[in-house]
Amino acid sequence: MLREIYDRLYAAYGPQGWWPGQTPTEVIIGAVLTQNTAWTNVERAIANLRRANALSWIALRDLSEAELAALIRPAGTYRVKAVRLKALVNYLWQHHQGCLDSLLAGPLDQVRDRLLSIHGIGPETADAIVLYAGARPSFVVDAYTKRLLHRHLLCDEKANYDQVRGLFQEALPPNAQMYNEYHALLVAVGKKHCRSRADCDGCPLSDLPHVTTP
Repeated sequence: MLREIYDRLYAAYGPQGWWPGQTPTEVIIGAVLTQNTAWTNVERAIANLRRANALSWIALRDLSEAELAALIRPAGTYRVKAVRLKALVNYLWQHHQGCLDSLLAGPLDQVRDRLLSIHGIGPETADAIVLYAGARPSFVVDAYTKRLLHRHLLCDEKANYDQVRGLFQEALPPNAQMYNEYHALLVAVGKKHCRSRADCDGCPLSDLPHVTTP
């Protein structure tokens, strides 16, 4: 069923071109900043960092927390996110001498656990970094994903993040490009049809078994 859902969404919407970032560093910054905010706000924050020549790990290391917070203010909860970004930057320098390739090297589970050990990096952010910055097959689960699977009777409403992620990891080949497209396609159908109030008219999945409850 999960492969059929992917095939239908891809046929309906085509490639999505995710993640919207010019470099792996920018992707990682975006993954942290997008927590609990719209991507348009993240774009404004990243534009501030770009104007300040702060889209590098050296520049981020050398910025004070207050300076960083001021630059990312458009992303919302900017003081909290500045603390999280600095925690990531400090970990990168303390354990990997500022080398992103080193941070993302090694067995996938070890890389994921490494990221999860950093303050403020939860499972969704860690998987987004592994998948979109590291091009490694770690499926990203968000609210749209869980809602769609629950409505299509593929998971229990109480399923946790790792349980939902495991459904994809077990059912699909470990293909980073597919995981990339699949997550983006789920966001696309979630925004268009599988919102908090379902709108199934015209949905590519409307004839599959489903319910419309939250």
